[in-house]
Amino acid sequence: MTQIPTRDQILQWISDNPTQTSKRDIAKAFGIKGAARIDLKKILRTLEDEGHLEKRRRSFRDPDKLPPVSVLQVTGPDTEGDLIARPLEWEGEGPEPRVLLIPRRSDPALGAGDRILARLTELRGEDPAYEARLIRRIGTNPQRILGIFRKGDEGGRIVPIDKGADKQWTVPPGATHGAKDGELVEAEQSGPKGRMGLPKARITDRLGDPSAPKAVSLIAIHQHGIPDHFPDAVIAEADAMEPAGLEGREDLRDLPLITIDPSDARDHDDACFAQPDDDPKNEGGHLIWVAIADVAHYVRPSTALDREARKRGNSTYFPDRVVPMLPDRLSGDLCSLHEGVPRACIAVRMTVDAQGTLIASTFTRGLMKSPASLHYEEVQAAIDGTPNDRTGPLLDPVLKPLYAAYATLKKARASRQPLELDLPERQIVLTDEGEVASVNFKDRLDAHRMIEEFMVLANVAAAKTLVKKRSPLLFRVHEEPSPEKLDALRETAQASGFQLAKGQVLKTAHLNRLLDQAAGSQHAELINLSTLRSMTQAYYSPENFGHFGLALQSYAHFTSPIRRYADLIVHRALISAHGWGEDGLTPEDIDQLDQTAQQISDTERRSMMAERDTTDRYLASYLADRVGAEMTGRISGIARFGIFVKLDETGADGLVPIREIGREYFHHDAESQTLMGADTGRVIALGQKALVRLSEAVPVTGGLMLELLELDDAKLPKGSGPSRGKPPRRKIASSKRRKDKTARKVKRTRR
Repeated sequence: MTQIPTRDQILQWISDNPTQTSKRDIAKAFGIKGAARIDLKKILRTLEDEGHLEKRRRSFRDPDKLPPVSVLQVTGPDTEGDLIARPLEWEGEGPEPRVLLIPRRSDPALGAGDRILARLTELRGEDPAYEARLIRRIGTNPQRILGIFRKGDEGGRIVPIDKGADKQWTVPPGATHGAKDGELVEAEQSGPKGRMGLPKARITDRLGDPSAPKAVSLIAIHQHGIPDHFPDAVIAEADAMEPAGLEGREDLRDLPLITIDPSDARDHDDACFAQPDDDPKNEGGHLIWVAIADVAHYVRPSTALDREARKRGNSTYFPDRVVPMLPDRLSGDLCSLHEGVPRACIAVRMTVDAQGTLIASTFTRGLMKSPASLHYEEVQAAIDGTPNDRTGPLLDPVLKPLYAAYATLKKARASRQPLELDLPERQIVLTDEGEVASVNFKDRLDAHRMIEEFMVLANVAAAKTLVKKRSPLLFRVHEEPSPEKLDALRETAQASGFQLAKGQVLKTAHLNRLLDQAAGSQHAELINLSTLRSMTQAYYSPENFGHFGLALQSYAHFTSPIRRYADLIVHRALISAHGWGEDGLTPEDIDQLDQTAQQISDTERRSMMAERDTTDRYLASYLADRVGAEMTGRISGIARFGIFVKLDETGADGLVPIREIGREYFHHDAESQTLMGADTGRVIALGQKALVRLSEAVPVTGGLMLELLELDDAKLPKGSGPSRGKPPRRKIASSKRRKDKTARKVKRTRR
């Protein structure tokens, strides 16, 4: 158990180290990790409330709050036209807060990309969480615009494709870049925005026909600034590479390491093999081999390849294309563990006991030759009794031992209880022309789960090995939910008739019990979505704060270096720790671990947003010819401007504007995530069944507009007329009491 320092020890540390007084600095100094950081936070808040910290050192501040003067980056207007910014100095746990800019008449016009120094005022319990007043503008980055060019007599204008953009841009003569009317173009802001008239832009790139099916992912690539063109120097380095030989490597070519991937996999970066352990001291145990492409052999530190890979952070996957982290010469060839060809790898031999517990692991740098590249469906079919020509010869010697080893790992998984969310993943199937043929929900086979468990085990082995060898590395961190989010989840659970344990250290087992209670009920999807929303976002860090969702103390990404830069860093750390060569971690790598962690965490989020936007656009395209059709779904989000409904058939989210919900005023309660009718008292909440009519589908933005017909199989009551009334006083008082109760609980938790 981690020893929590005394109050005097903390105060003495802050006094002795005036430049290292954030919670993270203090936690690192005293070796506090995991759940113990919550206890540390309580002590710090108590000391601050009592005035000790303010008296001893005025430089101390709560890391979960922004400083009163902060550097912000303007992100642009929100759906209501308010200007929003993000902090560049956020050190807290969980998502960074949004900041509302309050302009003065004398302030210069600000736009997305502007960096400013601002004075902040906290807005307790609200979103945005802060108001900001401009002190001065630090610098600018020209705003990028992606839109449709409309040619005019003098220049033209750009109609943005972004769902949140409601303002067009003018393009002066000479700034059109030769664009034709109706083309998809990329442009940037030219000159400051004036208070009168439309802002000006100049076209920087012509992207072609926006209605072409394959333009969908191209739009997301350019809109989110994902680099999709490799510099000449990077291509030249990749093209000059030769396959690695056996020198300095263990010969693993006789080991039947097979790859199992999706049928449309673009690369193969992991292979596996298992067999029973013949050690009589480990009866019922297994030996599991996981071999990973040795990307570090080709991508050396400080090369053009390395700089470009770090810049990209990860590969980004779309239904019709992939934007790779590495050029195809590496990602699709030299680093891909193709069937029947020798490939460089870093492999780990893991020993598990009969209960699936990892009891030993050994890493090696080797040369392998996979006997087969299989896909999940054919592997599962072979195990289920219908092998094909490829899997038949491998069934007894390779596939059955893999599943036997997996059976033991399932015991360990059941014991540690990682979070078991049941949220089906949708898959968009395209025709050869790039049009949406169907939207399916992916099947979850034992073959998928088996490979996932092998990869998790290998990632754990890598983290534990490097920790034992005292090597720097990047951990994959997933911290526990905040008390505020847990309170919100607990209220949702109670409103649905379920219970979430409280008054103890939260474990994933507690959340799994809640999910089990809801399984099979009409509230199952609501509870799963609410649980997911209560989670913090995983990130990379050179400090180990554990992985809450997987219920693991040490976790690092080791198994996908072709598509993730974090894994490449872990490979280099293993190379250095084992003395395998000169291509391991460099002093520069180690010095930049913090910056690298932030960089690749940001690029990961960028890719997720681009992939999500692309899916939205494909779904809108798929549903465009069904405008007017009635569909079923469930309420997946509630805001003061309307409700979001997730459609059952496709998983698409559509908006029902607040003005279209009955003919009465609706009061938005952000705490309980509900809308309440002023005249009828009707409550609209997350998870309710909805019957809707599709009123609009806009493929170029991905927007779906819906008309609400029924809730929970009943027509929505109408108000007496276009009401501007307020909710009944009894309802308001009840809501206020609930908010006050939550505020008191949060305050007690923080002390």
